[in-house]
Amino acid sequence: MMLNAEDRGKRNFIMVQVPEKTDEKSEAYKAGYRNICEIGKERIRRAGKKIKEESPLTTQHLDTGFRVLKLADSNMEDVYYAPQDLSQANLFNQVDNVKDGRTSEDLLFQVMLELGVPLDSKITVQQLDGKSVYNVADGFLIACFDTGVTDSVITAIAKQQPQYATLRDSSYADDSTATNFEQIFKTYSPNTTIKTL
Repeated sequence: MMLNAEDRGKRNFIMVQVPEKTDEKSEAYKAGYRNICEIGKERIRRAGKKIKEESPLTTQHLDTGFRVLKLADSNMEDVYYAPQDLSQANLFNQVDNVKDGRTSEDLLFQVMLELGVPLDSKITVQQLDGKSVYNVADGFLIACFDTGVTDSVITAIAKQQPQYATLRDSSYADDSTATNFEQIFKTYSPNTTIKTL
């Protein structure tokens, strides 16, 4: 970050840390840091702040933001990868193919990994009819994982003509919207690759 501040560079870095627990008797634990990762995040924040404070005129362009990613298993239930293994007796138990407790951000980063989109890509979030829509890498990928998504939201996404568009299977407001999804993209963005989780 200091070198970027000095020469307006765009260097990136990756920091990897095992979430080793802090000793309950340590000052770090008493200050609220339950693992080494939490300490690392705070150090990055403080370093960025200090660099900006020391050279405020030359560091206005400096990006000191960062993302924290945690390694986890897939966000998807087994049925997503092997639907042929689902028996008719278990059909109604599998209403959603996304594991409980997974966030929209979890799903977004999984899709990014599957598509080979760099994890440091620019991500913006826009609201379309009250739904959060993620725009990754200036329109390369547009995704929405909210429920109750209507034709108007899908049309607004399609008009942006992304390379890839992704929604959850449970996102559609109704059967009509699910049916119209592909046709809307054929009309407004026929070259977009669409994917439903």
